[in-house]
Amino acid sequence: MSHSTQLGDNSLVPAEVIPPGNLPPLKWQNLPEPVPLTHMIGPSLILAGLALGSGEYILWPYIVYKSKFVFFWACLVGVATQYFINMEITRWTLATGESAITGFIRMNKFLAVVFLAFNILPWIIPAWAKGAAELISWLIWEPTFTAEGKFTSPYVTPMAIASLFICGVILTLGPVIYETIERVQMFLVTTIMVIVVGLAVWLVSARFDAVVQIVTSTATLGAPQFTPPLDADITPALLLGALAFAGAGGTLNLGQSNYVKEKGYGMGHYIGRITSPITGKEEPTTEVGYHFPPTDENLARWRVWWRRAGTEHFVNFFLTCVICLVLLALISYVLFYDASGERMAGAEQYREGLGFVWGEAQSLARVIGPFAKTLFLIVGVAILFTTEFGVLDAATRISCDILKVAWLRENATWSASRLYYFCLWGMILMASGILLLEMAGVNVGAFALFKLTSAMNGAVMFLYCAALLYMNTFRLPPAVRMNRWRQAAMVWAVLFFGFFAGWAAWNAAAGLFAGK
Repeated sequence: MSHSTQLGDNSLVPAEVIPPGNLPPLKWQNLPEPVPLTHMIGPSLILAGLALGSGEYILWPYIVYKSKFVFFWACLVGVATQYFINMEITRWTLATGESAITGFIRMNKFLAVVFLAFNILPWIIPAWAKGAAELISWLIWEPTFTAEGKFTSPYVTPMAIASLFICGVILTLGPVIYETIERVQMFLVTTIMVIVVGLAVWLVSARFDAVVQIVTSTATLGAPQFTPPLDADITPALLLGALAFAGAGGTLNLGQSNYVKEKGYGMGHYIGRITSPITGKEEPTTEVGYHFPPTDENLARWRVWWRRAGTEHFVNFFLTCVICLVLLALISYVLFYDASGERMAGAEQYREGLGFVWGEAQSLARVIGPFAKTLFLIVGVAILFTTEFGVLDAATRISCDILKVAWLRENATWSASRLYYFCLWGMILMASGILLLEMAGVNVGAFALFKLTSAMNGAVMFLYCAALLYMNTFRLPPAVRMNRWRQAAMVWAVLFFGFFAGWAAWNAAAGLFAGK
């Protein structure tokens, strides 16, 4: 998709059409001609790649390992809810060329501070890098387990730091950052899907009872329990995080607007892209967007853009996430429960951290053969590396967006490209610093890091769902704003994540007052 370098004239969009708020007014431009659906593939696959690493491969299989399919209904509700959230993030960018974050800053500049904090704190936690390093260690040296289910693996910290720097080098050397991330994620997601489908078909074809269990539990909303029994491992904070990571999760969903913009969807065609200062040629960019006059021709184009964007996101994000969630949950169930629904002998020993992943690998070796164990761990490494790679890019883009729009818009020294690499390597160094704490005796397992970052990201989703609901209802002109049923979907999103965020906060506060 080509990108125009012409940044428009000085004809401004009136405040009664789109209020400028804290930023300069948007400018008029005609909406570009829609491109074929096949040329729009990319942004949603990148987001799906972000979803694979924690929710699909770690948290939901772990919840199934602990309590079968009692809570799986909420997983599917969560990913369906995220489809509508992501489409509202896309709506603002299609209509203005701006990221959703820029729209939030137009409404209230204080939101820049809030979302910058929520974007940095969860994503400097190197959960995926450490998880990938643990799995690599298992491929080389089998972990040592104690009677309590705890395990140790050698060289995890240096390998995790090395993976962070590998991600940084790949992102730094790609001439156009979006094109680099799209190519890497499309290859990894496609490879992962093929292997996961193959393993699931092999295992589940002989265990139709697992299919019956997942369908029955989902259809009945896990009745009569509805939610898993709470204990030291399954807490409201873990469930909140799992719901957030049923899709991309947290502020990463907001990265959809950055990918849509750089792919050139709608008014994003006029914005420009981030390029490497080493291998790329800098493109003119603007942080302030454009809107189209409401002519019949522009509105006809809008309807095509919106329909095709929805189709692309449904197929490449929603279906990819659902297929992986279902298949990896089924794999977990088949490997830890027998046909009568009873936990298999020895399964309890894998309860500590990522130990259940090792338990899955061991069971695969027993049921299919040693090659299946190796393949499953390699897939895990690919999934977790894919997520860490995508997290670094998406979180960096969002931080860069916030800093540039809110405070550095008129600063020519800090171009979008320079700011991107400053934020990228800043995140890598901070994440490496957290890992280096282990050398000082602070030993935090990868699974504990997953739970921490996922819970923080579940809470922020409640905040930006409310902001999106207001912005796309009252800050866009009637022809492109949300209709009633889309508003209802966003109200549901606010209530859904608000309930689980409130439950997690209440449980944490109760634990503090109880001295736990």
